[in-house]
Amino acid sequence: MNKPLKYLFFILLLLGCTLCYPQRTILKNLKSPIIFKGDEKTAFRDPAVLYHNNTMYLFFTLIRTEEGHVYSYTAMRKSKDLKNWSALKIITPRDMTLDFSSPGNVVRFNNEWVLCLQTYPRPNYKVGEMPRFGTGDARIYLIRSKDLEHWSTPEIMKVKGPIVSFNDMGRMIDPYLLEDESEPGKWWCFYKQNGVSMSYSYDLRKWNFFGYTESGENACVLYENKEYVLIHSLKNGIGIKKSKDLKTWQDWGPLITLGQNNWSWAKGRITAGTVINLKKNKRFGKYVMFFHASGPKTEEEGDFDKNASIGIAWSDDLSTWDWPK
Repeated sequence: MNKPLKYLFFILLLLGCTLCYPQRTILKNLKSPIIFKGDEKTAFRDPAVLYHNNTMYLFFTLIRTEEGHVYSYTAMRKSKDLKNWSALKIITPRDMTLDFSSPGNVVRFNNEWVLCLQTYPRPNYKVGEMPRFGTGDARIYLIRSKDLEHWSTPEIMKVKGPIVSFNDMGRMIDPYLLEDESEPGKWWCFYKQNGVSMSYSYDLRKWNFFGYTESGENACVLYENKEYVLIHSLKNGIGIKKSKDLKTWQDWGPLITLGQNNWSWAKGRITAGTVINLKKNKRFGKYVMFFHASGPKTEEEGDFDKNASIGIAWSDDLSTWDWPK
């Protein structure tokens, strides 16, 4: 066999092997569904995700026991393979009267990145009081960045309208931003108040209240197959609703509890699922969900500000889920 034919033979052989044995995705290389593991002094909660430049940015609530008190922060880490993560970076101040937490998602707007998050005030919160939930002064905010590393001072989102005062806005948590599919430049904010409430804006500063629908917390909203898909968290587990017009919503699919029955670290609760569509990305090829789980105790029994971990799962259709075994 002459050299040109020999080279052609080997090229065809390699191509055939590639087709028969496709490259393993990043997800198949994971050995555990736990991404960040909590312990007796630490909780990882409320993941928010951005995939940019072949890098997964994960933002989350970090709760720490420090000198007998319990503090909440918004923190971030990043990874290219979901196994090796950058050092933890806290991006909000240490202040129990605010406790910035529960990041919703990151969007691109006017040549900068915008992250929505909440306050969860628990002034002078001591370990012996676990668990204590946030006061009625919880509100939602935005922070901005040019580089996904350095973030601005939080600015309040007056989602009930510019003339509604701070006191009259009412308790609200868990924001999530989404651009309108039929009207580019119009942005929606979904947030936990009276189920899930919805407001819209054209500049992310002046907001107009739209309405609300029955829902759990930690809203995540996708637009798939000409429908809005609301992923939300119930008392335990993650549910899905769908709507074509953001007004009429229908429950869809089974309650998602993943491998909870076999996970001691998730016996208390599975919640805060956030989903990103990476089906067209060859490194993933799936919908990818990050969530947090607590256990072995329930949140009411104490595993709220400790023993909470962030996990991962994936799906082809948002109904049937898989995870590292």
